[in-house]
Amino acid sequence: MRDFLIRNLRRGGIFLAIGGLGFVIDAVVYNVLVFAGGSGPLHSEPLLAKTIAVIAGLIVTYSGNKLLTYRDRKAPISWGQVVRYGVVNVLAVLVQLGCLGFSRYVLGFDTPLADNISGTLIGQALATGLRYVLYTLWVFPHSPGEDPITFIEEHHEDSAPRS
Repeated sequence: MRDFLIRNLRRGGIFLAIGGLGFVIDAVVYNVLVFAGGSGPLHSEPLLAKTIAVIAGLIVTYSGNKLLTYRDRKAPISWGQVVRYGVVNVLAVLVQLGCLGFSRYVLGFDTPLADNISGTLIGQALATGLRYVLYTLWVFPHSPGEDPITFIEEHHEDSAPRS
């Protein structure tokens, strides 16, 4: 159990750092599209703007997750993996759009602060949890027979100072 927790804390930390970069890209793109100059080019289309913003962040996070978070998983990039990644992220985008849509159209909040709290903070937090679980179990799974000790743990032990 201890090894499982350590493995997931390390992997989760890397995942969150990469997700943080995706979060910044998402937030910047959305705010430029909706609020640049007071009323951006997609001000009247916040769900389209959020979709574009999320896709921009996903391009960066796929690369980061494949190269860093799940680098111990040796499976080469395949169409199946890309499709699974796409399916997970469609679900995650729907979570984010649902949060933004609920805030905008049910609660009637349409300020920059309300959009960023609902679509970017709450939506992103829920979508991140969904992504982590499904990436780990389905998109970037361990190969059959692969040692469960992660690449990071193996290299961490190898580089530890000896006394």
